Amino acid sequence: MIRREDYLPPAWLVPEIALDFALDLDETRVRARLEVRRNPASGSGQALRLNGDGIAARSVLVDGRAAGDWRMDGPDLLIDLPGEAHTVEVETLVHPAGNSQLMGLYASNGMLCTQCEAEGFRRIAFFPDRPDVLSIYSVRMAGDRARFPVLLSNGNRTGRGESADGRHWAEWHDPWPKPCYLFALVAGDLVANHACFTTMSGREVALDIWVRPGDESRTQHAMDSLIAAMKWDEKTFGREYDLDLFSIVAVSDFNMGAMENKGLNVFNTRYVLADSKTATDADYDAVESVIGHEYFHNWSGNRVTCRDWFQLSLKEGFTVLRDQLFSAAMGSPAVKRIEDVRVLRSAQFPEDSGPLAHPIRPDSYQEISNFYTSTIYNKGAEVIRMMRAMAGPERFRQGTDLYFDRHDSEAATCEDFVRAIEDGAGLDLARFRLWYAQAGTPQVTAKLDHAGDTATLRLSQTTPPTPGQPEKQPMPIPLRIALFDRRTGTHGGEHLIVLDRAAAEFTFPGFAEPPVLSINRGFTAPVAITSDTPAADLVFLAAHDDDPFARYEAMQNLIVRHLVAAAAGGLSAAHRASERAAIGQALAAILDDAALDDLMRGELMTLPGEAYLAEQVPVADPGAIHAGREGLKAWLAAELRDRLTALHDRASAVPYGRDAAARGARKLKTQALVYLAAGTPGEAATRAAAQYAAADNMTDRQGALTVLCGLDTPARADALADFRKRYAGNALVIDKWFSLQAGSLHPQVLEHVQALAHHPDFTLNNPNRVRALYMSCAVNPKAFHAASGEGYRIIADLILALDPINAQTAARFVPSLGRWRRIEPLRSAMMRAELERIAAAPRLSRDTREQVSRSLG
Repeated sequence: MIRREDYLPPAWLVPEIALDFALDLDETRVRARLEVRRNPASGSGQALRLNGDGIAARSVLVDGRAAGDWRMDGPDLLIDLPGEAHTVEVETLVHPAGNSQLMGLYASNGMLCTQCEAEGFRRIAFFPDRPDVLSIYSVRMAGDRARFPVLLSNGNRTGRGESADGRHWAEWHDPWPKPCYLFALVAGDLVANHACFTTMSGREVALDIWVRPGDESRTQHAMDSLIAAMKWDEKTFGREYDLDLFSIVAVSDFNMGAMENKGLNVFNTRYVLADSKTATDADYDAVESVIGHEYFHNWSGNRVTCRDWFQLSLKEGFTVLRDQLFSAAMGSPAVKRIEDVRVLRSAQFPEDSGPLAHPIRPDSYQEISNFYTSTIYNKGAEVIRMMRAMAGPERFRQGTDLYFDRHDSEAATCEDFVRAIEDGAGLDLARFRLWYAQAGTPQVTAKLDHAGDTATLRLSQTTPPTPGQPEKQPMPIPLRIALFDRRTGTHGGEHLIVLDRAAAEFTFPGFAEPPVLSINRGFTAPVAITSDTPAADLVFLAAHDDDPFARYEAMQNLIVRHLVAAAAGGLSAAHRASERAAIGQALAAILDDAALDDLMRGELMTLPGEAYLAEQVPVADPGAIHAGREGLKAWLAAELRDRLTALHDRASAVPYGRDAAARGARKLKTQALVYLAAGTPGEAATRAAAQYAAADNMTDRQGALTVLCGLDTPARADALADFRKRYAGNALVIDKWFSLQAGSLHPQVLEHVQALAHHPDFTLNNPNRVRALYMSCAVNPKAFHAASGEGYRIIADLILALDPINAQTAARFVPSLGRWRRIEPLRSAMMRAELERIAAAPRLSRDTREQVSRSLG
C-alpha cells in the first residue's frame, strides 16, 4: 500500500537523460545515460533507486566505469553513490512483440509505440519512475528503414540520417523538463496529414497527424479540432504552444483513449479517425473532445505536472473541465452540459456510493492504474467548475494564470492549485478544500415555503459514509437558483447561493403567490437533490424553465419519481395512470415546442438510465427497474405515436450535414425509433429497416441498427450481415458491430454475446474489441443483471481470461460486479460469488486483485 502521507522528495534528481534505441519488433536495445544530482531537498546518504519492471540490466556504468556497487531490490536497481553528481549509464533489452500489457514499449500492427503513464517507463529503462523527477530528454533511435520509415519522439527533431545497412536514424530533443511518464517513441510505416498553425505571438508550428496508409482521408476532423483547440486555449486561458512541432499518432492497440506525451500525443484510433460514412455524430464529438483534452494537457499536466500520483486530479480534473468548456464553445453549451452530467451520474455517482469510493485526491493505493477513475476525472472537473462558478470566469482566469506562472516547469499539488485560485480570484476556499478530502456524493434536501410575500428556501446536506470515512463534514455547495412566477412563466433573476453548513435558510421577499423553485441550474454542484416539488411544478419547469439543464432536470425528476415508485411496487393503478399522464403531458409539450432546437429536444426525450435509477434506492431490483422503464417507454409510444411518427418523417427529410439542425434531426430519428420499438415494434422494425437502407451516414445507419438489434425480426439478421460485409476490414466500425449486439434489448442477448466471443473477428489482444463486446454487455442491465446470473459469469470469466494478457483492461471490468451490496439479495449473492471466484484464482495481477479485494471489502 502506498500512502500520500508517506511522500518524501526523491533522493536524486535527473536533470538530463539521453536515450539510444536500436529498434526491433522482437528485441530492442535501450541505452540510457542519466545525469544525476543529489536532491538538496532530500536527506543525504540515500542510494540512487532506479525503478524497473520486467527488465534486466545488461551493463551499469558510473562516470564511464563499470559500477561495482549496484544491486537489485526486487525489480529496482540500486546504486550507492558518493558525492553530489554522477553520470549513470544502464543498458537493457525489451521485447515489444511479446508485450500484451501495452505498457512500456510494445508492438501494434507492425509499428512500435510507447505508453508510459503511469508507470510504463520502468518497463523500458531503469529510472526514478515518479512524476516529481523532471528531466530534459535527448533521444536517438535507429531501425530498419523499410520496416520503420517514420521515427518520432518528443520535442523537436534535431537530426536524421541513413546507415549503410538499410537502417536509418533520427535524433530528437525536448527542451522542456518533463517526468518520464510523458516520454514517447513511435516507429512504423505511417503517413501524415500536415498543417500549420500560427500562434498568438507569431510563431509557426508544424502539425502532423500520423496514421496507417489508407486512413489519412479520415483525419481532417481531427486536424480541424486540433487547430480549433489551439485557438481556443490562447483566447480562453492565454496558453500558447511552446514547440516547433505538434504530432498525433493513431494506434489501434491502446489501453486508454489517448496520451498527452509532450509534443507527441499517442491516440487510440477511435479518437482520430472520422468521416460521415464510418463515424457517428457522437464519434465526431468524441474526437473533438479528446483532441482538445490531450492538447490542453500541454499546460495543465505537462508544463505543470503533478508531484505524485495522489495529485492526479490536479491535471486530469482541470483538463476535463477545459475540454468540456471547449466542446461547449464549439457546439451547444446546453446539450454538452447535459451530456457531461449524464456521464457523471451513470459512472461517478455509483462509484461514489460503492466499495471503490475515494476522494478526488486519494489517500492510498496499491496500483495507480486503478485510480484513473470517473471520480478523478469527472468529479475532479466538477469541483474545479464550482470554484469557477463562485469566482466568475474572469476572476477564475486570474487564478489559473497565477497557477501557471507560479508553477511552470514544476511538479505541483492540488493544494498549489487551490491556493492559486484563492489568491488570484480573491476567494476564501478554506472549507472548500474538503471536496478534495472527502469521498461520496452530498445529498441536499430542499424545501420551499411561502408566507406573506416571502419565499423561504430551507436547505440541508449530508454525505453518506464511504469506505474509511464513516463521518463527513458539511462542505460549501454553490447552487444557482431561480424562483418562477407560475402565472407569467418568468423569474426575476438568478441567484447564486452557497450552502456552507449542515443546514441553512435563504429568504426571498416580493412573492405574493408561492413561486416555483428551479434549483442547481446548470448543475452548479455535483450533488443529489431531494425536494418535495409537486409534479405540476415539474411539468411547469419542463415546459418553461429558461435554463436548459434545469428544464432537462425537471423532466428527469418527473420520470425518476414515477419509475422508482413503480419498481418498489408502491403505485396503485390510479396513481400510476395519473403520473404517466403528467409525464405524457410534459413529453408532448416538448415534442410540440416549435421554439426548441432538435438537439435539445432529443436530450429532453431521453429517459433516465437504469444505472441512475438504481442509485435512487438503497437496494435496487434491476429486473423491476428494467421492466418499469420499458413499460413507461411503451406507454408513451402508444400515447404519442402520431407525434413520434410525424417527428421521424420530418427528421428523415433533412439532408446530411454537420450543422446543428441536421445533427438534431438525426438524433430525433433514432429517439423516435427507440420509443416506437417499445410500443409498436412491427412499425419500428419497418421504419428502422428503411432508415438503414437509405442511410448515407453512420449516425442514421447505426441508429437504425441499434433498434433492429433489440427486435426479434428477420430484418435484424439481414442488417447485421450487411453491416459486417459493408465494413469488413474497418476495425473501428466492426467494433460497433460487436457493441450494438452486446448492448441490445434482444431476448437472446446473452447467447449472442457468448457466440460473438468465438467469432473469428474477436480477439482478447485488442482492448477496443474487448470493450466493444464485454463492456457493452457489462453496462447493459438487461444482459448483465439477467436473473440467471449468466451475465455475471460472463464478465467474471472474461476477467480471469484477460488478466494475464492485459491486467489494466481486465481490472476495469471488476467495478460492475462490485455493486453487489446495492442489489437485491438473489442477484447480490451471485455477484459476490463471482468476485470470490476471481479472488481465489492463482497469480492474479496486482491491478485486478486490488479491485476485487476492495469490492469484497
